[in-house]
Amino acid sequence: MLRAVSAGADAATAGVLVDGQFGSTVPEEAREHGLKLAMPAERSGQTMFDFEYGEDFAAHIERFDPDFTKVLVRYNAEGEEAGNREQLSKLKRLSDWLKQNQRRFLFELLVPAEEKQLESVGGDQDRYEAELRPELMRRAIADIQDAGIEVDVWKIEGVDARSDCEMLVSQARSGGRDGVVCVVLGRGADDAKVDHWLTQAAPVEGFVGFAIGRSIWWDPLKAYVDGKIERAAGARKIAENYLRFVKVYERAEGRARVTS
Repeated sequence: MLRAVSAGADAATAGVLVDGQFGSTVPEEAREHGLKLAMPAERSGQTMFDFEYGEDFAAHIERFDPDFTKVLVRYNAEGEEAGNREQLSKLKRLSDWLKQNQRRFLFELLVPAEEKQLESVGGDQDRYEAELRPELMRRAIADIQDAGIEVDVWKIEGVDARSDCEMLVSQARSGGRDGVVCVVLGRGADDAKVDHWLTQAAPVEGFVGFAIGRSIWWDPLKAYVDGKIERAAGARKIAENYLRFVKVYERAEGRARVTS
């Protein structure tokens, strides 16, 4: 990220998402260089949301003082009711604490297919993504809002149609939540797919950027770990990948401004 900033990225609108366990000195360095810092509160690798630090979640957030506290949540409105209720209860507790302490909430929403939903589209994951997931995402956001959970930034899976982006923003900003914004996540997809998602989202009022991880750093990181490239070369390639997505987003956003 520092290489990307030195190559022209705006530090004021760029940020890093890193956890306390593996993040090393990154949180402190992000602060020093004026980057936004987001840190997770969830226990990784879990199907259902749970706190990484249990009853100590508040102390952990205060210790690192991130700009955004982030959660990753798998939620399907047609999923198992008891599990959904349990997740919402825990998330409400976190949301209330964040609001009481004037802290911002970054919510990464994933909507995995239920078996019956997948069966309804002949077991075709692509059809589920295009035909069912957008409305299920909207319903998930509505359920979360109805549970009293207030989100500042929705980090949501890309959708193929601009109309679906508009629908999701409309739900995210419903009930007077005019300041709520959305960003697109990459899901580890290839460049062409991520480019399409960004191009659909960028012109929509309420989308303000992206939060892409593996699509940016996976290949260079793997090459470095495998001993095929030097560390500096890997960092340079990651920065280049990030800047390329920035340009894709800004071009799409710019076209909207010209034509609107």
